Amino acid sequence: MHDVSVPIFVNGLRNMSAWLDKAATEKPEAELLVGRLAPDMRALPAQYQMASDSAKNAVARLAGIEAPSMPDTEVSFAQLRERCARTISFIESVDPAALASSAEHEVVLNFPNGTGYRFTGQAYLTGFALPNFFFHVTTAYAILRASGVTLGKPDFLRHLGSPTF
Repeated sequence: MHDVSVPIFVNGLRNMSAWLDKAATEKPEAELLVGRLAPDMRALPAQYQMASDSAKNAVARLAGIEAPSMPDTEVSFAQLRERCARTISFIESVDPAALASSAEHEVVLNFPNGTGYRFTGQAYLTGFALPNFFFHVTTAYAILRASGVTLGKPDFLRHLGSPTF
């Protein structure tokens, strides 16, 4: 469970942080921070915040520990990069042994409206946590791309590095 969660979350968050570096050289930060794909979608900072929340909450739920609180107050690229770094630091600090038996543990999600889901750890990770994480990662990428930042697939898969042959 560790191997199919922590490295994937870390790679995505590192990639997202690097996109901000590239974006900062190409477009005004203030313009990009209000970017969204549709009027009813949340803006760029929220996509970073929700990707962060998805990663840290997933690892914490699977490990049976409390996730650190991270209020959604980021209003700059520097703060969003710091949020990515804090999230990575937390999820990398979780002992892989804490996730070893989490595939069969029950994970219950309760939403504010009183609804929710009940999963096994494996079903939670593969059916909810990873898809939700990548929804927000992809939305952040798409907002930057639609705003004119010259991101491409190599940026989305930046964690792979240069081709090896």
